[in-house]
Amino acid sequence: MRPQAHRVAILVYDGVKLLDVAGPADAFAEANRLGADYQITLLSSTGADVTSSTGIRLAVDGPPATQPDPDTFLMPGGDIYPRTAVTPDVLEAVRDLAPRSRRVASICSGAFVLGAIGLLDGKRATTHWKITHELAARHPTTRVEPDAIYVRDGSLYTSAGVTAGIDLALALIEDDHGPDLSRDVARALVVYLQRAGGQSQFSAPLQGPPPRSPALRRVVDRVTADPAGNHSLGELAGHLHLSPRHLTRLFRDELSTTPARYVESIRFDIAKALLDQGHTATRTAHLAGFPSYESMRRVFTRELSISPAAYQRRFNTAHRHTAPPTTNADIHEPDAKKAAPITDGRTEGARGDGDGLHRS
Repeated sequence: MRPQAHRVAILVYDGVKLLDVAGPADAFAEANRLGADYQITLLSSTGADVTSSTGIRLAVDGPPATQPDPDTFLMPGGDIYPRTAVTPDVLEAVRDLAPRSRRVASICSGAFVLGAIGLLDGKRATTHWKITHELAARHPTTRVEPDAIYVRDGSLYTSAGVTAGIDLALALIEDDHGPDLSRDVARALVVYLQRAGGQSQFSAPLQGPPPRSPALRRVVDRVTADPAGNHSLGELAGHLHLSPRHLTRLFRDELSTTPARYVESIRFDIAKALLDQGHTATRTAHLAGFPSYESMRRVFTRELSISPAAYQRRFNTAHRHTAPPTTNADIHEPDAKKAAPITDGRTEGARGDGDGLHRS
């Protein structure tokens, strides 16, 4: 007997962000082409069609009351939140759907809708980085995690903005069908392969398939969550109770790189993101975990043939500024600490290019 379809209900409304709907829906549809059985329905509070933020109209399957209990309820975001209050009809629709769903998820500013009916109270959550401060201010009992791509707290999932909804969908697919199908969906959609939940939104996308080894995935999570930490080969191996030789072999076999080069690649991509936000080159080197500005400059020169300052000017981002600090104690910049040297038994400057990741 064919297993029952997994029902995914997406609540849409006038002004909903189109990619928050289409991105996850395409991920689930691609999973279906690869053997899954997701049944996607678009619902609105009244059952009427809606107009998305782009002006494209979305055909709706009906109101929540006419639909069976969902397995997954997705609340997408929209530019109207949090600028405007959630309308009573949308709140009522969420109150109908959420208790009937096995798991509830929001994308981007959809977290504000869930928060409006108390679903975030006492929970861990995230949203688009531009509005994490507002979410924390409105919901002081919620532990807002501004650097997370997505956060899972029990049966509640929240994700960061826009394309992070695809990361969330990949995580849900992995929960349902395992990492192989999730990886194949990511490849088919030509998106970065899964980024582990809880890693920094500034972190590097994993190059190549995500590691199959649970032990190595824990190392990947550790490095991406704290790039400025001590990630020497010995420290990483000790964390997993593995020998340095075994860990090196795992990295080479599953990620086609060395532990040292992986740490460096993470720091490099974080540095690019920080420069893009307007941080000075010196502060970027510190926050990204490089031992010094000069070590960061050497990496930029090797990978891009330009200095960090030239990179910032070339992409016209030197005058962008980060958001002001929030008063919520859970949201803070990384602790100031000295970055650990990048080493797998050799000095930083002595590493050859033949054993590391090649980035175009």
